[in-house]
Amino acid sequence: MVDDPDFPRRRFLVGAAAGAATLALPTVSRAQADAWPARPVKVVCNFPAGSSPDALVRAVSQPLQQALGQPLVIDNRAGASGMIGADLVAKAPADGHTLLMTAGSTITTNPHVFAKMPFDPARDLVPVAALARLNLFLVARGDFPANNVREFLAHLKKNPGKVTYGSAGNATGLHLAGEMLKSQAGVYVVHVPYRGASLALQDLLAGQIDFYFDPGIALGHVKAGKLKLLAIGAPQRSPAYPDVPTLHEAGLKGFDAGTTHGLYAPDGTPAAVVERLNREVNAALALPAVKAQIATLAADPTPMSTAQFAAIMREDSKRYGAVIRERRITAT
Repeated sequence: MVDDPDFPRRRFLVGAAAGAATLALPTVSRAQADAWPARPVKVVCNFPAGSSPDALVRAVSQPLQQALGQPLVIDNRAGASGMIGADLVAKAPADGHTLLMTAGSTITTNPHVFAKMPFDPARDLVPVAALARLNLFLVARGDFPANNVREFLAHLKKNPGKVTYGSAGNATGLHLAGEMLKSQAGVYVVHVPYRGASLALQDLLAGQIDFYFDPGIALGHVKAGKLKLLAIGAPQRSPAYPDVPTLHEAGLKGFDAGTTHGLYAPDGTPAAVVERLNREVNAALALPAVKAQIATLAADPTPMSTAQFAAIMREDSKRYGAVIRERRITAT
């Protein structure tokens, strides 16, 4: 019992003030979003120029600049499986003026293969917008002694240890795809890691390795007849190559080596800013010119909410984590 005749009135005023503050929060957030951006927005791409994340962010950069009224400055900070650039953004001020453009592997794979990371993707980065789902394409050298995926798998089984595949480096998505194939097909092939997919492609064209899982950069050489496209490493066929079967169809049930590339912001970035970015990116992805640029990677735009984006990344992380543990994959 409170012996204070003014207590009920004060309690009401405190409650009313708290309610008013709560109601005011969305207004403050909207004001933050309306005032943002106050200066150029830096987008750190944690993979090299010419990579699929770099190509995707450049595809949406012009419409985003027009919508936001500020330039987008793309800063390529590659290295350490994407962690150099991602760490830079994770530690940046959470004001919406520094963003990360990354391949899905930074979020879904790195936490499973590195014993220690300079940041925690789940804690320090906020999903903003998914740009595209990048599927991998099983591509072999032009003179490989197989003309379809079933002949290819049969050749691997008959020649254990005699066939080589390249990747963009240990524990990268291309490496995981190769290990998934080895596990599901019951074959033994030799892994040759490179410092990037483009270097693996160069050696594939030169005949130094036999095959690799391509993120889209080899498809021009496929069309030119220099390489063989044997299968799609995804549950569904690619609209760009409707006659090419999936590895799932070839007997590797549920094979999915795809990753979703997208934008992230430092944790603590105002929710209204994140939501505005999500809307603007989704609007850009609907533009015919942007769709055409993304199609050059044999990919489709993936407009979705931030919650849907986060859910897909959690599922990918779960699937790749299981593969990494089974195959005992490390980053070294």
